[in-house]
Amino acid sequence: MPFKSLEELRIACLSLPAGNEEARSMAAQHQQVLTKPRGSLGRLEDIAGWLACWQGRDMPKLDRVKVIVFAGNHGVTAQGVSAYPAEVTVQMVANFANGGAAINQLARVADAELDVIPLDLDRPTGDFTREPAMDEAAFLAAVSTGYDAVDENLDLVCFGEMGIGNTTPAAAIATALFGGDVQGWTGRGTGVDDAGLGRKVAAIEAGLKRHGAIIADPLKAAAALGGRELAAILGATLAARHRNVPVLLDGFVCTAAVAPLTRLHPQGLAHTLAAHVSAEAGHQRLLEALALAPLLDLGMRLGEGSGACLAVNILRSALECHARMASFAEAGVSES
Repeated sequence: MPFKSLEELRIACLSLPAGNEEARSMAAQHQQVLTKPRGSLGRLEDIAGWLACWQGRDMPKLDRVKVIVFAGNHGVTAQGVSAYPAEVTVQMVANFANGGAAINQLARVADAELDVIPLDLDRPTGDFTREPAMDEAAFLAAVSTGYDAVDENLDLVCFGEMGIGNTTPAAAIATALFGGDVQGWTGRGTGVDDAGLGRKVAAIEAGLKRHGAIIADPLKAAAALGGRELAAILGATLAARHRNVPVLLDGFVCTAAVAPLTRLHPQGLAHTLAAHVSAEAGHQRLLEALALAPLLDLGMRLGEGSGACLAVNILRSALECHARMASFAEAGVSES
């Protein structure tokens, strides 16, 4: 297991390699000689430079892209915070295996490998209104599983999650890390009614009160309030940074899962892009807190890595323009 203690994990979160700014600069210089007005491709040009920076080469590639979906179950569902029962998590993992979920279709279109990693689905986390969701050992085990899931030979990785009730721990973590009223971070998730939304808010408030003495520490907050799939996404995003693999972030749950990295290191998410802003209440607010500008806004709130996978095709388009457009000299086009 990569991490044997919380302090060992904390050191890893503080010891983050920087990107290759020379590669980013060279990519930007290449953009300037292509047959277009400078800057006219907008964020596509920025994306090419970002890929160059974090892959460490001025001509990046997307030959091997992977989507990794982590699945976990949550004890807090006992508080009536979801419109679906917890057994749906297991059923959806089977659906992924059979190729029947949205993420299967989106991964195929994006030419991305898909891995699904279930995390002790028969053993939900603790109900954080009554006890920590995970003790230190369980949290570190989940983080380590995520860390080990990222291959250093990847060109890009997208993370997704499946876990009935997991917008509740996501909202709890966001509130713990960034403050403000619980209502502002809490949405309807799978579609709870007003009574269900009230139960979510009450559960989060109870969790924050119960664990108030420790949640100023981002890692302890993630353990006490989170879930195994969120912890795994945290570990996987950390591994991607250590292994120079750029990351596309999915929706609210995924973003909340990695938010502790920015509370520990100001550049903790520099190797990530926000693929989209979801329809889940709190996601836009969280992206703003993290200074992340989403690529897409399509009203999605599915999870599964669906928004991140959809954005892969935007990155492929950016890379095709970067690598295949002719220069002014090659095309015989006047630059002025």
